[in-house]
Amino acid sequence: MTAAHTSTSSSTAGTPGANGSATTGTAKISIKNINKNYGDFQALNNVSLDIHEGSLTALLGPSGSGKSTLLRSIAGLDQPDSGTIIIDGEDITRVSPQQRGIGFVFQHYAAFKHLTVRENVGFGLKIRKRPAAEIRARVDELLEIVGLAGFHERYPSQLSGGQRQRLALARALAVSPKVLLLDEPFGALDAKVREDLRSWLRRLHKEFNITTVLVTHDQQEALDVADQIVVLNKGQIEQIGTPTELYDQPANDFVLGFLGQVSTLDGKVVRPHDIRLGRTPDLAVHNHEVAETSVINATVERVVFLGFEVRVELRETESGNPFTAEITRGDALALDLQPGEIIYARATRPAALIQSTASVNN
Repeated sequence: MTAAHTSTSSSTAGTPGANGSATTGTAKISIKNINKNYGDFQALNNVSLDIHEGSLTALLGPSGSGKSTLLRSIAGLDQPDSGTIIIDGEDITRVSPQQRGIGFVFQHYAAFKHLTVRENVGFGLKIRKRPAAEIRARVDELLEIVGLAGFHERYPSQLSGGQRQRLALARALAVSPKVLLLDEPFGALDAKVREDLRSWLRRLHKEFNITTVLVTHDQQEALDVADQIVVLNKGQIEQIGTPTELYDQPANDFVLGFLGQVSTLDGKVVRPHDIRLGRTPDLAVHNHEVAETSVINATVERVVFLGFEVRVELRETESGNPFTAEITRGDALALDLQPGEIIYARATRPAALIQSTASVNN
């Protein structure tokens, strides 16, 4: 596969997007030909992107890919060297952050330590001189929604990390922003709390239907919560699409490798969970599967139980090529795999679905 660069998705409802699929809705945010340099380092290179009304879009990429710079440019915290940013049809490229109608939540949220939860959430409304009764009603409503009802009089130091991030989101939502921007909001939390908050964020977004942009380097997080994923690398967009489209139809090697694990079996690139293992060579084809590779002999090197999923590390007997398969716990127990054993393996998914049918601009 060759590297490819996907530029922008269409803002017209029902027309093909950059990944060849149909997009719906109108563009809430239009980013056109944005460039940003920090000295000799090019953080963003001619980036164009449409983010649709009411969507939850994840900007996904490794450190240094430009995702946070792009988010900060939307917020007005960074000024692009060239290009335009449009929200609701208005060019806000040079508009101050305070006038953009944007709510922003950072990874390390610095609440006002001397203010209570109630006072923190209501702060933005207070400085806008909203009536006290309106502020109280809005704060009560939001704290109920984010699961902090009864925490009104606590201080930030009395909250857990997950609760502080819920406080941050409530405060950002209090002023009814046009757009909500989240810069790795769960990155500093432990895995279980992150998982719980991802589910909560999805429900919250469905309830508010606010256009949301989430920056993350966590592939699972992006797959879990986003309607649309924008994969960035070295300041450019590699591909735009739904989680399913990007996972099943990656545009190039970078997207394939970054959005999930891959293995090479019998000379073809496959997902580990698309490899079938057996003790006899008659590995049957099931349902929609096809015999994508020949049945080969492989040596079991290691079996790792990861809850429901089991990772099996193997090596092709003939070529010596190492590869990994992912099977269910039930299948692993039935096979009773032991290191050093010779078993049979075959890929069950067409390479065409994995090696990209996406429409891209080179």
